[in-house]
Amino acid sequence: MNYKDLFHRVLLLISSPERAWEEISLEGRHRVMEAFVYPLIALAGLSVFIGSLVQIGWGSPQNYQVAMTDCCAVAISLFGGFFLSSYLINQMNMKLFKMCDNTPLAQQFVGYSMVVIFLLQIIYGILPNFAILAILLSFYTIYIVWVGSDKRMCIPGDKRLRFTILASIIILLCPWIIQTLFNRLTAMMN
Repeated sequence: MNYKDLFHRVLLLISSPERAWEEISLEGRHRVMEAFVYPLIALAGLSVFIGSLVQIGWGSPQNYQVAMTDCCAVAISLFGGFFLSSYLINQMNMKLFKMCDNTPLAQQFVGYSMVVIFLLQIIYGILPNFAILAILLSFYTIYIVWVGSDKRMCIPGDKRLRFTILASIIILLCPWIIQTLFNRLTAMMN
């Protein structure tokens, strides 16, 4: 894993989505998972683990269990959110926009569109008081999806707004729903 390329891609997606999507369109569609999504999920999980231990203390084994549970909740929500969003966007493309089945393209689009969610989860893991600002900043995802819908997904101009709204809702809500369900199930089982 080349972290220099990873951080370059993250910064480019945040600072200049147009240029980032143009570069992304030149690479293979299967590269997104191992070069972008999985490393950012790992970093998010690690930051949540460390942040939980800093917040609740290092003193007892139960604290490590709580920190690991928090870490797993984030990792599962991001991982599941990525695949669920990819599936739903691919299905949406086929049914609403009459595009052909192209799961690798949907995965590439969703993986890079989730950059803000990954970054905010990493920051929120270390700084939990950042929650309200993180929610507001997550709406930058809409702009990244807007640019990617044209540059990567090639959505026609008259359907672009509808696609952007639906895809943004899917990308923003899927990880949140999975994390909420995971936390409730964990609380019920304890």
